[in-house]
Amino acid sequence: MALIVQKYGGTSVGSVERIQAVAQRVLKTAQMGNSLVVVVSAMGKTTDGLVKLANQISTNPSRREMDMLLSTGEQVSIALLSMALQELGQPAVSLTGAQVGIVTEAEHTRARILHIQTHRVERHLDAGKVVVVAGFQGITSTEELEITTLGRGGSDTSAVALAAALRASCCEIYTDVPGIFTTDPRLVPEAQLMEEITSDEMLELASLGAKVLHPRAVEIARNYGVELVVRSSWTDDPGTRVISPMPKPRSLQDLEIARPVDGVEFDTDQGKIALLRVPDRPGVAARLFGEIAHQALDIDLIIQSIHEGNTNDIAFTVSKNVINRAEAVAAAIAPALRSSNNPEDGEAEVMVDRQIAKVSIAGAGMIGRPGVAAQMFATLSSAGINIQMISTSEVKVSCVIDADDCDRAIALLCQTFEVNHSPLHQNRIVESSVEQQGKISQSSALSPQHSAPPVRGVALDFNQARLAIRHIPDRPGMAAQVFGLLAEKNISVDMIIQSQRCRVVNGIGTRDIAFTVAQADAAEAKAALEKLAPSLGCGEVLVDTAIAKVSIVGSGMVGQPGVAAQMFEALSQHQINIQMITTSEIKISCVVAENQGVTALQAIHAAFGLAGSQKIQVPA
Repeated sequence: MALIVQKYGGTSVGSVERIQAVAQRVLKTAQMGNSLVVVVSAMGKTTDGLVKLANQISTNPSRREMDMLLSTGEQVSIALLSMALQELGQPAVSLTGAQVGIVTEAEHTRARILHIQTHRVERHLDAGKVVVVAGFQGITSTEELEITTLGRGGSDTSAVALAAALRASCCEIYTDVPGIFTTDPRLVPEAQLMEEITSDEMLELASLGAKVLHPRAVEIARNYGVELVVRSSWTDDPGTRVISPMPKPRSLQDLEIARPVDGVEFDTDQGKIALLRVPDRPGVAARLFGEIAHQALDIDLIIQSIHEGNTNDIAFTVSKNVINRAEAVAAAIAPALRSSNNPEDGEAEVMVDRQIAKVSIAGAGMIGRPGVAAQMFATLSSAGINIQMISTSEVKVSCVIDADDCDRAIALLCQTFEVNHSPLHQNRIVESSVEQQGKISQSSALSPQHSAPPVRGVALDFNQARLAIRHIPDRPGMAAQVFGLLAEKNISVDMIIQSQRCRVVNGIGTRDIAFTVAQADAAEAKAALEKLAPSLGCGEVLVDTAIAKVSIVGSGMVGQPGVAAQMFEALSQHQINIQMITTSEIKISCVVAENQGVTALQAIHAAFGLAGSQKIQVPA
């Protein structure tokens, strides 16, 4: 007999008829001999209605009272579903988050789960009852026993956390779509339903705007090895399995407050090639990386900075054993990349640095914690280590530094993030032991007939804004100050790109830094940085909200040359100019103009042959 946790969203329980349909599905699962915990959201648009009521009373309601108000929505759902099950003859009991014992930090409207006291749930399960739990909510461990809510995606998070705490066989997430698609089927009707996806891939897609699962839920599943299945509430189709690696033993205390960094990694077998002053027009990146792919050269990091005048900088890293070939390709292409008719733009120039190292911090616990990257930058700054390139993903931050600084950087990062193992005596570690185990487990976990393709999904995000700080002095500590300030404001940063071109201003070498944040945070971020600018000695702070970020994700792109070139070529064929590029091991993201976002998504999805044979109809 298996223990299964099921979660039903607001649409699935949006009416009496739908609640009764959910009850029938739950009953069927229970009659197969399974023990069941069912987590439900508030009915339909209940939460939106409660927020509207609060705003009619107060223009700035307190976060505590909002938690008191919003937590009532799920109580309606759990009571009605329990009644429906009882009407079918299935013993059931409804429990609020507090009654279950979901203990959270004392942070209203965005609390993280500390631990779950499972004895009450287990007692009801042993009595043969289905336990219906209110998602999205918990209670503090203080004497006041304050009700808290978990923020966006809270019911997903509740369900997966319960599955981890109860050591359930799996956690089924029921929604209004049949599973996880290669892209948004509302934008690409030919999007293909995936049978399986790794949690690393799902983490990236969830963070890039795929709304089927929240990143926090995927993070817990990854940390504790919970098998997730995303299924439709309306059919019996098997849905999509999210495969997590075999986890290391991990305490269920501080369940969501785990140490953010699991490993510190380095790679000294890299060289950097930068093309400065390449034309800012469609097709340039496609031409460069197309030729590199033609030479079968595998690229690690790629960045393209914001444009200055009519030109951009593009930089990438390759293994040292192929850097001469990569340099030759870049040098051959550079003369053909004439900037424009403006001689002041200058000609494209190739710069090569063979004495670099890539240092990285990795861990699923850094999701949604804006201070982690800033802490890494501050650690390097404290040792006088200058950062040459930055690459970010949901679970990793990488910096390119001078090779001579690598040993000190690794030692300091291990100390800062309390990572016990230090790989100082090895020349190269691509993954820490934790990360490497995860990669091996996830690769082998996919079914043999599903060998990982280079790209599993394409995501589009319209909710980002780009900020650029011009002419920041090129010395250690600048990135630490910038992103430390944003972390203090609780502003999460996504893409971070530092220009490769050095411009001398008042006798001081300077560079530009560009990054993306949520549009809702853009004004606050700009105001904070404008106050900081005089002390940094930098130039103006620019904001652009008319952007879209299109990304490809796939663990199969590792070690496969040509994936980036294929993406860039798809954009070039539609005359879509790339404004920024950043990469991680399993993700490539490009910023394009907002009005070209959907076309970019459709072009890339088609270029990688991700379309299915059937068109999917998804509720609006």
